[in-house]
Amino acid sequence: MKLQERLALLVKLGAYLQEDTNERALAIAQTERNNRWLTKANSLTALQSFATEFLNQDHLEAWVKDYPTLKEERSPKRIGLVLAGNIPGVGFHDVLTTFVAGHQSMIKYSEKDQYLIPYMIDFLTKEDPRSATYFMTVPILKDFDAVIATGSNNSAMYFEQYFSKYPNIIRKNRNSIAVLDGTETEEDLLALGADVFAYFGLGCRSVAKLYVPQEYDFSPFLGLMDIHYKELMNHNKYNNNYDYNRSIYLLNNVPHLANDCLMLLEHESLLSRISSVHYEYYKNVEDLEEKLEGTKEQIQCIATKMNLPNRNTLALGQAQHPALNDYADGVDTVQFLIGL
Repeated sequence: MKLQERLALLVKLGAYLQEDTNERALAIAQTERNNRWLTKANSLTALQSFATEFLNQDHLEAWVKDYPTLKEERSPKRIGLVLAGNIPGVGFHDVLTTFVAGHQSMIKYSEKDQYLIPYMIDFLTKEDPRSATYFMTVPILKDFDAVIATGSNNSAMYFEQYFSKYPNIIRKNRNSIAVLDGTETEEDLLALGADVFAYFGLGCRSVAKLYVPQEYDFSPFLGLMDIHYKELMNHNKYNNNYDYNRSIYLLNNVPHLANDCLMLLEHESLLSRISSVHYEYYKNVEDLEEKLEGTKEQIQCIATKMNLPNRNTLALGQAQHPALNDYADGVDTVQFLIGL
C-alpha cells in the first residue's frame, strides 16, 4: 500500500471508532471484564481521543509532511512491539506509526489490555485486506528487525539486555507533573483535575505531582475535586486503594491533606500511589528550574499556565490529549522507523 492509501484507511478507522457498533461494544466489554481499571467510560474516552487526535485527516497530513521520505518505497521491516496495558489502547500510537512507516507490527499485547487494538486492526484488515500483511499478533517476539518496548523500570532492564543487539526504543517509567503559581482560576483547577483523574491516574501522562509556590493554599483545589470527582469512589478498585493508602498514612503519621477522593502529600518523588498526588514547594523560578532539570528524565509532560522558557509545556487539562507528534519520552518514533 502507498502512504496515501494507508492514511486514507486510518481516516476511515477514525470514523468507525465513533460508531456505536456491536464490535466496539464487545471489545469494550471484554476489556473491562479482563481488567476492571479499564472501564467502559475510559475505553470510550480513549477511542474518542484516537479518532479526533490521531485519525483526523488534517492532523495526519500535517504530521507526515514533517517526514518527506515516508513517501519513498522501502523494504518493510518486522517491528516487535511490546505494549503496555495501564490504560485503554495505550500502545495504539506505536501500532499506528509502524503502519504509517510501511513496516510490519509484530505485536506482543499486555494481558491487561488485549481487545481494543485488535478491534481496530480487524476493521483495517476488513476494510482493505492488503493491510493484513502489516499486523501480526505474537505470543513471544522472535525473528524481528527492531523493537519498541514499553514497561516499568524493572522490565526495561530486561528489555535493554534482551534487545541490545537490535535497533530499539526502550521506554521506562515516566510521570507527568503540573506547575502552579497560585493565580489559577476555578476553570484552571478543574482542567488540572482532568489531568490528575483521567484513567484513574494510571497513565504516564497523568499528573502525579504538583510544584507549587510556598504558602500555596490547596483548599480550593481539594474542594473542587471533591465535588467533581467523588464519584470515583464508586469504583471498587479505586475506593480500595484510597482506603488502604489513607490507612497507611494515618498509621504511620504521614502528614497529608485529603478530601473524600484524593490525598496530597509533600514528597520529592514523581511517582505517587493511586488516589494520591505528591507536591513540592518552590521558592522562585530559579529554584523551580533547578528542580525540573534534576528530574527531566523522569517527566513525561508538564501541564501549566505559566511561561517556562526552557520547558515544553501543555495547557492545564491537555495532558491526556496527546497529538501525533507528542512522542513518548520525547523519542521520535517515526524518525526511528524511517532510519531502519
